[in-house]
Amino acid sequence: MISTIDTVISICYVAFIVLLGFWAGLSGKKNKSQSSEYFLAGKSLRWPMIGMALFATNISCLHLVSLAQSGFDTGLLSGNFEWMASFTLILLAVFFVPFYIRSGVATLPDFLERRYNRACRDWLAIVSVVSAIIIHIAFSFLAGGIVLETLFGIHMFTSIIIIAVVTGAYTIIGGLRAVVVTESVQTVVLLTGATIITVLSWVKVGGWQPMVQILQEHQQMDKLSMLRPSGDASQLPWYAVFLGYPVLGIWYWCADQTIVQRVLGAKDENQARTGVLFCGFIKILPVFIFILPGLFAYVLYKQGALDLSGLPQITADGQPGLNTKGIYSLMITKLVPSGLVGILVAALLSGLMSQISGALNAIATLVSYDLYKRFKPAASDKQMIKTGRIAATLASLMSIALLPLLNQYESLFNGINDIIAHIAPPITCVFLLGVFWKKASATAAQYTLWCGSALGAVVYTINKIFPGSVIGTIPFMMMAFYLFCACTLLLVVLSYAYPVVHTEVSNKLYWSHPLAALRVKGWPGMANYKVLSAALLLTMVVLYWFFR
Repeated sequence: MISTIDTVISICYVAFIVLLGFWAGLSGKKNKSQSSEYFLAGKSLRWPMIGMALFATNISCLHLVSLAQSGFDTGLLSGNFEWMASFTLILLAVFFVPFYIRSGVATLPDFLERRYNRACRDWLAIVSVVSAIIIHIAFSFLAGGIVLETLFGIHMFTSIIIIAVVTGAYTIIGGLRAVVVTESVQTVVLLTGATIITVLSWVKVGGWQPMVQILQEHQQMDKLSMLRPSGDASQLPWYAVFLGYPVLGIWYWCADQTIVQRVLGAKDENQARTGVLFCGFIKILPVFIFILPGLFAYVLYKQGALDLSGLPQITADGQPGLNTKGIYSLMITKLVPSGLVGILVAALLSGLMSQISGALNAIATLVSYDLYKRFKPAASDKQMIKTGRIAATLASLMSIALLPLLNQYESLFNGINDIIAHIAPPITCVFLLGVFWKKASATAAQYTLWCGSALGAVVYTINKIFPGSVIGTIPFMMMAFYLFCACTLLLVVLSYAYPVVHTEVSNKLYWSHPLAALRVKGWPGMANYKVLSAALLLTMVVLYWFFR
């Protein structure tokens, strides 16, 4: 339990964010009855806000909780999900952003219709809404409930309902502008809070060398390695990371409405590209300020300086054993002095609220533009906004209903990536080949989305019912790669069976050559997207070499 002063700080912070959200959403220059203003902030977003909002939408309370848990259990390994994101963000900035901005689309399903056909748009809209409810909202609710129950003693579902009401209020009323403005503030608070606990745990351990010494004594030096050999107990060897993550990452960063919506609201192409690459540089930090504290907690535990008796002694599947889901909350209460705890809780709430608000706004946009307007093409802006608000409210309720099922995962982070691994392959395939291969046809893409999604659902079901089967023993990252290969083969074969017939619009939505994307000049100097992309790429290569 935390002190009164920390509770007051946490409550004041939540009140500030809610008021800021209402102010940002209701005080813009443009007419608030315009749907483009509500859903896309009037396409006025600049690169700093885009970059911070992308990061805030990606990093939720779930990440702070689960990455610390991963750091405790497996070391820096889960950092691959953070650092590999930088490579896919380069893909987004260089190859996808130009088509998204130039075509003026409000949603990614809209882009898919322009490149392929209406059936592809409908399917992606439905899958995007479902994935946002499960991945971005329900898992975030779950992580937030665990944290608030640990820190404040509030029952999990009670705290989740409070979170849903508070976050939904300014998001549903204020639209994307409210989401992005609050996310920019929340990014700063989140990074500050995470840095505080990293520094405190670093000091408590005694620095890098004492940590290495403890890991050597307990034969756990592999915890400092990002790239594990074949047969590693983590089931994430280096080849699974490099083959499987791009399948997950391209869907998540380049084709998921919840994430890319901030890019669609950019003022222009250069603002969008620079904002995306700015986020790529920020994504370097989570390994050091989210995962490393969990590893420090493991070292402190081995040193006898951290008592884990406050954690449940039963795993998520009901078996005896240490449940490390609450390790981050435990570190806050054990290592952080009173007064600073309130800031840490504010950071956790920042991550939680930003992810949920971003997902709710994306769902509102998808339902309004891609589903409602299809059946009512003459719908007014007011009707679309009203529909979006109703959709966001229903999405919150559905997410809460899914919590008992999702809470069965022993690791929240592994749970979320396991689900993504079975959703992403057909979508990644259709977007990637659509942008880079002229012959990818509408009929082929349509059947690839249908069959690929069905195949993913079947495989996921088999994994859960028969975990000991041949399919059930395949690591989820490699399963994502295998499903992607199957989808790619299907799309290529069907594209030759049903040759593409380009429209005037679709004929402009693919690169004639991969290097064609680099012919766009961009801003001069260091702000140029080519310079920033090269700098980010070089930075990631150096980091991987050091932590290999």
